Formats: sequence, C-alpha cells, structure tokens
Amino acid sequence: MIIIGGNVADSSLNINWRAGLAFAHDVCAAGIAWTLLYGVRFNFDVPEPYLADLGWSLAWIVPVQAAIFLGFGLYRGLWRFASILDLQRIVLSAGLGAIVIPLVIVMLQLQASVPRSVLVLYPLVLIFLMAGNRFAYRIWKEHRLYSPFVALGEPVLVVGAGEAGARLTKELARSRQWRVVGLLDDDLRKHHRHIRNIAVLGPIAQLPAWARRYGVRKVIVALPSAHHAVRRRAAELCAEHGLQALTVPSYEELISGSHALTTIRSIELDDLLGRDPVVLDSAGLAEWLGNRVVMVTGAGGSIGAELCRQIARFRPARLVLFDISEAALYEIRTALGDEFTQLPMVTVVGDVKHAALVEDVLEREKPNVVFHAAAYKHVPLMEETNAWQAVRNNAYGTWVIARASVAAKVEKFVLVSTDKAVNPTSVMGASKRLAEIVCQTLQGGGTAFVVVRFGNVFGSAGSVIPRFREQIARGGPVTVTHPDITRYFMSLSEATQLLLQAGLMGRSGEILVLDMGDPVRILDLARDMIRLSGADPDRIPIVFTGLRPGEKLYEELLASEEATRPTPHPKLRIAGARQASRDAVGQMIALCERDRAAGDAEVRARLQSWIAEYAPPAGAPVKPLPASAPSADDEARAPTPLRAPRWR
Repeated sequence: MIIIGGNVADSSLNINWRAGLAFAHDVCAAGIAWTLLYGVRFNFDVPEPYLADLGWSLAWIVPVQAAIFLGFGLYRGLWRFASILDLQRIVLSAGLGAIVIPLVIVMLQLQASVPRSVLVLYPLVLIFLMAGNRFAYRIWKEHRLYSPFVALGEPVLVVGAGEAGARLTKELARSRQWRVVGLLDDDLRKHHRHIRNIAVLGPIAQLPAWARRYGVRKVIVALPSAHHAVRRRAAELCAEHGLQALTVPSYEELISGSHALTTIRSIELDDLLGRDPVVLDSAGLAEWLGNRVVMVTGAGGSIGAELCRQIARFRPARLVLFDISEAALYEIRTALGDEFTQLPMVTVVGDVKHAALVEDVLEREKPNVVFHAAAYKHVPLMEETNAWQAVRNNAYGTWVIARASVAAKVEKFVLVSTDKAVNPTSVMGASKRLAEIVCQTLQGGGTAFVVVRFGNVFGSAGSVIPRFREQIARGGPVTVTHPDITRYFMSLSEATQLLLQAGLMGRSGEILVLDMGDPVRILDLARDMIRLSGADPDRIPIVFTGLRPGEKLYEELLASEEATRPTPHPKLRIAGARQASRDAVGQMIALCERDRAAGDAEVRARLQSWIAEYAPPAGAPVKPLPASAPSADDEARAPTPLRAPRWR
C-alpha cells in the first residue's frame, strides 16, 4: 500500500467507510427491488395476506442476498471506476440470489406465497438498480472532473485508429492537457466512424488540412506496431507543415513493460528508422539465464547497461557488473536496483586487462555466462594517438578475461564485436578482429566462445546522433564527414535483444552477424534530425569535413572471403570466418605485456602481420618490422595462449 499525505489508519478508515456505504446501498436495493415488484404485481394495492408475506420474506431474503454480495467481493473497487468486471459480479450475485430464494422456499416448505412474477423479475430489477447507480455515479464523476467546460485542453490529432489509438483516446479523455479532436487512419473501413465519440476523419495524407481546420499544433502518432515507413510519412508531414510530432512507446517498449501506452514523448529518429519487432525465444532465454550467474563486462556503457536491463528481466540468480568507470557503474547499479528490487547484484570496479583481478572475480563469482562488452570503440580517437591502448584493451583484455573464463569453467562466453572488424581500415576495427581471433583460438577448453557482430546503435556513447543534436541546438552548422558516407543503425533495445538471442543460439566458434537492414546515409540522417527538431532546414547549414582517420565510406558486415548461412532466427546469420592464427595471438600478448608501450606506427605494422585483411588508410605511418619479428625478448615474455592461467 502506498500512502501519500496520510497514514495507513486514515486510509483504511476511508476505504472501509466507502465500502460500508456501498454495501448499505446494495442491501437497500435488494429490499427495494423485492418490495417494488410486489407493488407492481398488485398495482400498488397489495392485499393483506400478501402484505404479511412481503414483510416476513424480506426478513430473511435481504440477509441472504447481503451474504451473497459479500461473497462475490463487490466492495473491493470504487464506483468511480465501475467496469464490466463489476457488472459481471453484480449479474452473478443477483442470479445466484434468484436461484437460492426459490430453493429456500421449497426446501423449508415455507407457507409464504410469493408471486411467480416477483421471482422471475427480481434479479433483473436488482441488477438495474445496482449497476445503474454505479455507472450513473461514474458518468457524473467523470463529467465533473473532465468536462470540456472545466478544462478544454490543447487540441490534438491522433494518427492511428487501431487498438493503440482507441486506448490512447480513452485515456486522454481524462486529461486536462489534451483534447483529441479527431483520428486519422489509412484504413478506408474506419473512415467516418467514431471511436469513443471521436470521429475518424480520413487518411493520414489529409493531416495538414484537418490540422488547419481545428487549429492543431501537435499531433500524436499512435502506430507502435506499424511499419516504420508509415510513421516516417506522418512525421515528415508534421515537419513540412510546422506541426510538432509526438508519439507513444514502440512495440518493443510496450512488450517489455518499460513504458505505458500513455507515455507521450517527442518523436525521435529511431522511431522513423525503426524495424520490425524482434521475436525472442523468451522460454529459451529464461531457461538459459534464469537462476544462473551472469557477468557483463563494460556494464556501465550504453550497450552493456542495456544488456544488463534485458538480462535482469529473466531473473538471474546473480548479475555481476564489471566496469572500469566508477560513475557509470554506480549509475547502472542504481537504475537496476530501482527497477528490479529483488535482483542480487555484485558490482566490481576494475580493468579487464588486470589479470589478477579478473581471475579472482571469476573464481569467486563462478559465472555461468559472460558477456564481454568492454571495449574502446571510438575510431578516430584510437587511430590518432592511442593505437597501443586500443590493442591492449580490445584484444589483450579479451584474452585476459577469456582465458580466465576457461579456467573458471564458464559455460558460454559471448564477445560483443563490431562491423568495423570486417576488412578493417582502422586500428579499432583491427583490434576487435584480433579479439575475435582470440576467442577462435581458445575453442576446445570447455567454454563455448560465441562472437556477435553488429553495427552502430542509436544513442550509444560516441554516436553521431548526440553530436548532431548538440549542433542543431546551437543553431548549426551540422558537420558530416562525406556526402555519401553510410552506416548501419539499429536501436539499443533491438541490438541487445538480438545479442541475447545470438548468445543463446550460438555454438562454440561461431561468428553471428545481426541483420542490420539497409544502410543509412548520414547526410539524410542529419536532414531528418533538423526537420524533427522543428528548426528551419534553410537556416542550419550542413558542412562536409572529410573522412576522419580510419573511417570507411561504407561499412561491411561480412568480409569478402566470408560466406554466411542462415539460422532459425530471421535476423541472425552465421559467418564462415577465416582460420585464426595462434601465432598472432601469442605475439599480441608479448607486445602488450612488455615493459614499454609501442608506437602507433609499430602497432599498425604488427596488426598488418597478424591480420591479412587489415589495410591501414593511405598516409597512416607504418613502421617496418624487423625480419625476425617478434623479437626474442618479446617471445620470452609471451605465454602460450591456450595454457591454463597461473593462479596466484
């Protein structure tokens, strides 16, 4: 029970008082119905013998009926919210009374003479009195609270006359903020019909005309399960005619329970570039993750944090959160604690490159499943001056935690990889491909290693979208690297849901590729964001700055020599990857464990020798390696990658 501005005793007294009043009403209704029918039967001139029978029968009929009312729980709700469920209970209680009363008369051989018309009509009159008064009270109450004369609200149009639109219209009828003046839908069968006394005015194309007619400035797009092209068309109509486009939560958000239908928000870019809902094997995921210990590295990052939220829905026995950022870890720990109050969690601040710590955590927590999402992923930043750190964190860090997972007998290790690992031109992409090779070389140790590749995620840290949003808020210019540059995009929830599904389905050694749909031109993305923000596209210039170090014009999800084969899930495919090099992994470990840092040119040269498909961008410095690379000093420090870890 939640009490605001009072105590439990006061609230209980208030509820009991209302329930007692409702009970008294129903008891009186039973007596009135019985008496009224006697009067109607005899034209309100009841003969003396029947008058005596009326008084005697009321003495036991009313208590019997009262007991039935209590038995059906008629006093748990409020009249203001009277519903079909309340009507069902009233019908059942009146019907049972109509059966019990004749049975009592026959079984006890009572001498009272009850007219048959009274017995037949009694339940109907009782239902009318009880239900009619309840619904009349609800109508009066809602009219008093939500009458147009009390608060008209701002006029809005709702796009979508389906189930979502109907439910939204019902809820907004109680709002003082909004007043729905009409609905629009492309279904011809719905045109000129009414939903809750609100007309379906016509197709979506007529939106500008109806907005002008009713003086509408805001439009709510209530199409959570419709194809994204329909939502996009509605939003573009709004942008073209100076209307603010609002929307309800997406299908995925409604299914997950993270948002209610009435959570109205501004329409975002991923609403327009959305895709079909992800169909998850919920039973399989519940069996895989439920009551198991699950560990997520990079848990404070955008992908790691959403991954934790999705995993928490399946009620793991314990969720181990591992991240180097104390602030990010605290934030996700607090958010999960608020949403999943019964979820056992362990929070570890640490670096995946710290072998002693990683080994200790895995030995202590004994996770069944590890999701490795910790990574440096900003391409230009890693390319410019941080090549060695990119390899150490992304490749060596993967080796440290993967090797410890084998020693701790982890059942499955899922590596979160990227489309930039395919034919990489950047140090970041090459370091992630090297991380994939690490997992490929560790097969056969009892732990199943699964690699999952996908592209860009809306709203993730370092994404172009927050950057565009900031630039638009400042009035421009919006910077785009190249007019033809394209990227694959998916929403954060879709990416993590497919990541879980891939982890469930993937077998050891497989590289699974997510269906990223069609590539999106970044220039179109910028223009859409300018329109959605309500800004004038003619006043915010778009400036082309040129490709940054390590950037590709087009991203790939599969290398040219790789083929794919389908899986049972339509949005997942298996890539046939190249043979992994154990020597490359050993040399990478030696490079990362030596006493001095490697320069960017040396790192690029090493990556070229380890990864045949890596092609540094033209002009990037590459230091020639000696013929005897790696050096004897490096080899002396290099542990065998398949050897069991040396525990302290």
